[in-house]
Amino acid sequence: MSTPAASDISGGSQRAVEEIEIPVPWGFVAGKWWGSRVKQPVLALHGWQDNAGSFDRLCPLLPEDIPILAIDLPGHGKSSHYPKGMHYFIFWDGISLIRRIVKYYGWTNITLLGHSLGGALSFMYAASFPDEVDRFISIDIAGPTVRDHHKLAASTGDCIDKFLHYETLPESKMPCYGYEEMIELVLAAYDGSVDYDSVEVLMRRGMALAPAHLKKDGYHFARDLRLKVALMGMFSMEQVLAYAERIKCRVLNIRGQPGMNFGSAEVYEKVMEVLRRTASKVVYYEIPGTHHLHLVTPDRISKQVSEFLLEV
Repeated sequence: MSTPAASDISGGSQRAVEEIEIPVPWGFVAGKWWGSRVKQPVLALHGWQDNAGSFDRLCPLLPEDIPILAIDLPGHGKSSHYPKGMHYFIFWDGISLIRRIVKYYGWTNITLLGHSLGGALSFMYAASFPDEVDRFISIDIAGPTVRDHHKLAASTGDCIDKFLHYETLPESKMPCYGYEEMIELVLAAYDGSVDYDSVEVLMRRGMALAPAHLKKDGYHFARDLRLKVALMGMFSMEQVLAYAERIKCRVLNIRGQPGMNFGSAEVYEKVMEVLRRTASKVVYYEIPGTHHLHLVTPDRISKQVSEFLLEV
């Protein structure tokens, strides 16, 4: 299912964009399809609690003849939330989701583009189906976030209680904000990773008017509150490196400077070390910018991404 959207101009070429919906058992996955609907697109995957708008500024700077499908992950943006009772195991669920989409469209030899969580999902899918991925691009992440097993054990009970709280929170208790209040709230939460204009781009899909029956003026976050509980089902270093060993495809890794501190620079380096040994090709850049450099300063990475996508 798709609906035409206005062409988008964001400092680059004008490209046709369509809003699409992909059916899944719990509803649908929404997305933005940039460019030709005839050619197989690059599948673009955003970061945790972001949405498909994360790529709105980068896509117009990329080659016009390479279509891109940027999706809202489940519970994000315009995509359906999971049914009540279901946890979001964001890494494991993501591999299955990519597989669903690949099978739905009948794609082969795919290309993935991911930022943060989306980059980790690209990594995991390339490791899980090593003969079916041609290349992937990972922005400011090397692989899934590694969580200390002692911290994971200590936080499990709290995570479960938070999940149950969010699941049973009445609609009337959902926080509601004015537009400027919402933008400023997100700016503060992202702690310098995005600027005002970037937040406005993300919030086109990330916020929604409060339902009329609640008789509240303002906006609420479109994403599922349960996404806040995302620390369960995390990985050990050994698991991540084992997956890295299975990756065969070409890899482009763009690391922001200072980018995001995920707690251990050692993890990033170890994953890249394995990929240089196992992947058919690894291209690595360190580029000045925040964790959201693809959104805030897309011109700094568009050349590198374009060259990698065009490589035969």
